[in-house]
Amino acid sequence: MSKIIILDRDGVINQDSDNYIKSVDEFIPIPGSLEAIAQLCQAGYSVLVATNQSGISRQFFTLEILEAMHTKLQSLLAPLGGKIERFYFCPHGPEDQCICRKPKPGMFTQITSDFSHLLARNSLSTIYYVGDSLTDLQAGKAAGTKIALVKTGKGIRSLKKIDQDKLTEYAQLNIYNDLADFTQQLLNPDSTS
Repeated sequence: MSKIIILDRDGVINQDSDNYIKSVDEFIPIPGSLEAIAQLCQAGYSVLVATNQSGISRQFFTLEILEAMHTKLQSLLAPLGGKIERFYFCPHGPEDQCICRKPKPGMFTQITSDFSHLLARNSLSTIYYVGDSLTDLQAGKAAGTKIALVKTGKGIRSLKKIDQDKLTEYAQLNIYNDLADFTQQLLNPDSTS
C-alpha cells in the first residue's frame, strides 16, 4: 500500500468559515489535527493537501497570504514531528471552468504525476482522501481514491445532504469524528475508540 494520505484543508486541518479563511490569524487548527498529521508522518506517511482556495480569485486574500498560512501550518507541525509534504491548491472560482477545482480531479492528476514513484501501478486506489464536503468526496471518487468524511467543518452538513438526497454512491462511506479519529483508526485498526 502506498504510504500517502491526501487531506482537504479547511474543515479538516483548520477551522472553516463560510466567509473564507482570509488571513493568517484566521487560520486556526482544529484540536487534534496537528497531532494527527504528526502521527501520520511518524508512521511513514507522506501527507499532502489538496484544497480549493477560490478566495484568491475572489480577491479575499492573495497568494502570498495563502503561502503565509501554509508556512504557519508547517511551523506548528515541526515541533510535533510532522509536516505537509506538498500543498496543491486551486485558486480559481467556479466560473473559471478549470480542471483543478474540486469536484474535478485535476489536483489528483498532478499528485499522481508527482508521486508516481510511490504509487502502485500509478494509481491512487489505495490512498485515502480525507475531506468534509461533498465536493471533496466527488473529487476523490473521480480520482479513484478511497474517500473518508470527517464531521468537522462542513462534514455534518454533507452527511445530511447525502441522506436527504439519498446518494447511494456514498452508502459505504468511511465516516470519522475528525482527523484525529481517522488517524487513530487508520494506524490502530484493531483498537476500539
